[in-house]
Parts: sequence; C-alpha cells; structure tokens
Amino acid sequence: MSKILVVEDSVSQREMISDLLRKSGLDVTVASDGLEALEKIQGLCPDLIVLDIVMPKMNGYEVCRRLKADPKTQNVPVVMCSSKGEEFDRYWGMKQGADAYIAKPFQPTELVGTVRQLLRG
Repeated sequence: MSKILVVEDSVSQREMISDLLRKSGLDVTVASDGLEALEKIQGLCPDLIVLDIVMPKMNGYEVCRRLKADPKTQNVPVVMCSSKGEEFDRYWGMKQGADAYIAKPFQPTELVGTVRQLLRG
C-alpha cells in the first residue's frame, strides 16, 4: 500500500483530503505545517506528498525546495494543493519542483487521479 503524507494546516481540509485518499486505498499520514512535514518525512519515507502552500512556520514552496534538494527525497512526487489558483502560482509551484499542482477547490476525482498517476509513474 502506498504511503501518502498530507501536509495541510486547515483541519477540515486535512481531514477531507485524508479521507478521500484513504477511501481510495492509500495509507495516509498527516502533518499540520512545513516543519512537522520535514520531521515526519525522515521517518516515514512517503511514496508521495500532498502539500499545501500557505502554512505557518514554513510554506509549501520552501518544503518542496528542501525535498527536491535532498538526494533522499528528491524523487518523491509532490502534489501542491493550494487555494492560490492563479497561473503564476501554478508556475511558481512547478518551478519549486512540484510534480503536479491542484487548485482548491478541486474535484475529488482530480486529486485521486493525479495521485494515482504519479504513483504509477
């Protein structure tokens, strides 16, 4: 079973995304900010990370840059999932190394489909 780390500071969003991924058969762990995410990644070695951008302590862009700069985590797919839905935000997210960018609000099938596609790839 694939291990997914969901990094989201909003409790309701975190629960909604986690439930969605669990129902599609994935093993989900959560973190509520960027620093907690980096700590959990070391022990968890997730197969994929769903990452919010606007969070306390460390934003998603910084987390993504750090993951992609570290040889141990550079090949872990990152799906940025943010309410920042402008074209520039998408461009900047991909520039930080994200493998996919999903703007909130999103269709459940869009998130699950993107995650499944990246896990296969």
